[in-house]
Amino acid sequence: MAKQLLNTKDAAAAIGVSVLTLYDWLSQSDSGKFEIRGQPVTVEYFQGGRRGQGRIKIAHQEIERILSLMRVTPKVASSRSRCKKKPTLQHITTKLGRPVD
Repeated sequence: MAKQLLNTKDAAAAIGVSVLTLYDWLSQSDSGKFEIRGQPVTVEYFQGGRRGQGRIKIAHQEIERILSLMRVTPKVASSRSRCKKKPTLQHITTKLGRPVD
């Protein structure tokens, strides 16, 4: 089965970012500084030309992988217990009032 390769314009549109943002992501990925949701990510892409300076093509599966890494799933909010009201004058440990004879 042949891989479906997308050009940068179509890949950026599929992800939902601009072409310049996609190029920035690719350069960050090349230098190992690209993260999605705090996870380091390496983007695999193809670049033609004799010296590797031709047009960039990205596989459709790679776009799907990036989108799945960007997916946000709602988490169940944990219920917080109410703070217990601390008694005033916490440092006093005896009963207050007049001493009994």
